[in-house]
Amino acid sequence: MNLNRSIRAALAAACVTVLGSAAAQAGPIMDQIRSRGVLNCGIPPGVAGFSLPDSRGVWQGLDVDLCRGLAVAIFNDVNKARFIPLSSSTRFTALGSGEVDVLFRTSTQTMLRDTTLGLRHVTTYFFDGHGFMVRANSGVTQVREMSGATICLIQGTTNEQVTADYFRSINVPFRPVVFERTDQAAAALQAGRCDSFGTDASQLAATRSTMTTPADWTVLPERFSKEPYAAYIRRGDDDWFDVVRWYTTAMIEAEEQGVTQANAEEMRRTSTNPNTRRLLGATPELGQSLRLDPAWAYNAIRAMGNYGEMYERTMGESTPVALPRGPNRIWTQGGLLYALPMR
Repeated sequence: MNLNRSIRAALAAACVTVLGSAAAQAGPIMDQIRSRGVLNCGIPPGVAGFSLPDSRGVWQGLDVDLCRGLAVAIFNDVNKARFIPLSSSTRFTALGSGEVDVLFRTSTQTMLRDTTLGLRHVTTYFFDGHGFMVRANSGVTQVREMSGATICLIQGTTNEQVTADYFRSINVPFRPVVFERTDQAAAALQAGRCDSFGTDASQLAATRSTMTTPADWTVLPERFSKEPYAAYIRRGDDDWFDVVRWYTTAMIEAEEQGVTQANAEEMRRTSTNPNTRRLLGATPELGQSLRLDPAWAYNAIRAMGNYGEMYERTMGESTPVALPRGPNRIWTQGGLLYALPMR
């Protein structure tokens, strides 16, 4: 009996030593970010709801907010995020070369991207699917009715392959017109150069919201792929992977626990829920494990709100994008978003 207690005590001491040693070291990417004094975020070059400059030239959107929140988790300063807009064809090259530290850039997790690019996707923060938009008066109700149609697509995206695979599978011809940026495809669609635009449904809704007359366009209801978006980072730095992974998780966890921008301060002070106390840094172990301030998640929530607040602010029903949350509801509300246990 005493021997067993001694063994357990030795194991516990060893765990503390290992955790302490890990916490005493920083990965190279975090060291670079701290030395530079700013987080470099790769974002889309202009997609309403995800990243689009407002009338003052300030970037707004879900991807932008996630980047700002990550900067707050590291520096406790919302202004420490630097935004680098990247096209679909250049985003992974820019990340691999070190031009950016992280991509929050509507980037689908796929096996080949994860295993062949020297990059690593982190945690899903948005669930989407490939769709098509057509003129509302076109008479088209199903994609299979678009035989011979000219379809706008974005270069370097999964949407090129999804479109080609689907039309090949039903033996229907189409003509692709490929652009580098979403705004170019939208302009071509409005000008009549394309009969349809094929991309993820969220981006179709975003594009429609910026059209001269949004009611002239309809997003067909069919979906042809799974498009789970995740942050991407370079391989080889497990510490940076942990920071990005658990920051993203914390924003979802905050919504699950009902922690908001408005009540975070009070909940940190008064909550007796152990999970909430850990999340908000009332007990310090989560921040210590990441080599961040114990209040890292609390600071991010206070600055940016939880995931649901970010979503509603950038693409919810009251915005021009007006995209229902659908699968992007948290799991307790019938969605797919699910925070891993933070303990």
